[in-house]
Amino acid sequence: MTDISLLPEVEAFLARRHGQYIDGQLAAAPDAAAIDVINPSSRKVIASVHQATPAQIEQAIASAHEAFTGVWQRTSPARRGELMNRLADLMHARREELAQIESLSSGKLIGLSRAFEIDYSIAFLRYYAGWATKIHGRTMSLSLPSANGEQYTGFTLRQPVGVVAGIVPWNFSIMIAVWKFGSALACGCTAVIKPSEFTPLTMLRVAELAVEAGIPPGVLNVVNGNGATVGPAMIAHPKVAKITFTGSVPTGTGVGVAAMQAGLKHVTLELGGKNPAGFLRDFPVERTVDGIIEAAYLHQGEVCASAERFYVHRSRIDDVLESLHRRLATLKIGSALDENAQFGPLANAAHFAKVMAFFDKARAQDGEIVYGGTAAPGDGFFVQPTAILARSQADAIMTEETFGPVASFLAYDDEEEMLHYMNDTRLGLTASVWTNDLSKALRLVPRVEAGTVWVNMHNYIDPAMPFGGVKSSGIGREFGEAFIEHFTELKSVIIRY
Repeated sequence: MTDISLLPEVEAFLARRHGQYIDGQLAAAPDAAAIDVINPSSRKVIASVHQATPAQIEQAIASAHEAFTGVWQRTSPARRGELMNRLADLMHARREELAQIESLSSGKLIGLSRAFEIDYSIAFLRYYAGWATKIHGRTMSLSLPSANGEQYTGFTLRQPVGVVAGIVPWNFSIMIAVWKFGSALACGCTAVIKPSEFTPLTMLRVAELAVEAGIPPGVLNVVNGNGATVGPAMIAHPKVAKITFTGSVPTGTGVGVAAMQAGLKHVTLELGGKNPAGFLRDFPVERTVDGIIEAAYLHQGEVCASAERFYVHRSRIDDVLESLHRRLATLKIGSALDENAQFGPLANAAHFAKVMAFFDKARAQDGEIVYGGTAAPGDGFFVQPTAILARSQADAIMTEETFGPVASFLAYDDEEEMLHYMNDTRLGLTASVWTNDLSKALRLVPRVEAGTVWVNMHNYIDPAMPFGGVKSSGIGREFGEAFIEHFTELKSVIIRY
């Protein structure tokens, strides 16, 4: 196992006293409790971050509100887009630095941090920047009756909602933050971002780059700390107009309830999924295995959109699982900073324990461990990529989200049964259908209950395509033009003349 050498600027950054980024400045809180940031590849402490005090949370929100009603409101849409593109330029220039900090914090393989976490974040930020000049209302003819010859005309305005509180998970600490503050800034809002306590570092560096890019102080703030304290304080604050949250269903439900109780605040909730992938009988075995690897094991399965439930025709399932066993056995497990590794550690100790518990559940319910199902050698939070043949659709491994590298399988006999299995869940974030028959695919897609349905692919997102869940997987949409509706208020104006 050979790790890449850390850049000197990364080592210098890790050695700092970390805390918050408020009103364009770093702000530590020496008297507050500090959170240790653990390298998932080694379980060693790489830095510590002071939690935000109540006063700092208040200061961050006040700074965002002042910027919203002041400098950012006076900044033209074209200028907002220009500044966001400057930030994208700086992120590109600091690509390796950001990627190394991300891999050290989250266990994401360095190649994935570079090409996916950083490059995708830049692409999304540029996409949002392009929308800054394209937010518009409509004019309309009115039908009010005229009593004395007066006439009426009407139009609508899209206006920014105000201060946006973004609560970000640990799996994509830069990219998901960009989805939230990029949407906010493009629409004329300001943002206070709360990263996960497991991955608090990278957004501090991005916030510094934002000020370097010329984005005014207060427009983008970062507060760190435990989700049980910082998150509720942000949601309840009267100057926060919107909450955008990505995370688990139970936590997201709590966020939504709290937002309603705090004054019917706007919410966007992108929550969990027990995402299915259905392989039709005509799809070749080796291409099926390629699809399973793509859908299940990216970033050790720690992707909201990843598939966890796989349905394969009974005539093919033995061959598919045999081939998958061979393929998984060849994956090189290693440190996130090892450029030759193909499979890295889980992100933190709590998640490692959760995934290990799922292995025990599967065995208790007589699931057949096709491959894996154990911890992997190494000092970090390593587990084997795992495939399990379930006993039935009711097994815990088929119903409970693992958010890890655990693919569960069930055979089906006909396409209606496959579709029933795919939809047999309270969740509906993503799904995929795999077939060489385009006609069948187009007939199945409308019947799959998910916010995103892929055909012959999985886990691919694009900033132009709206993203979000149905059923218990969320409220609202990110990306595409759809995000504008969730970060602006629609105002109607009627004029009599």
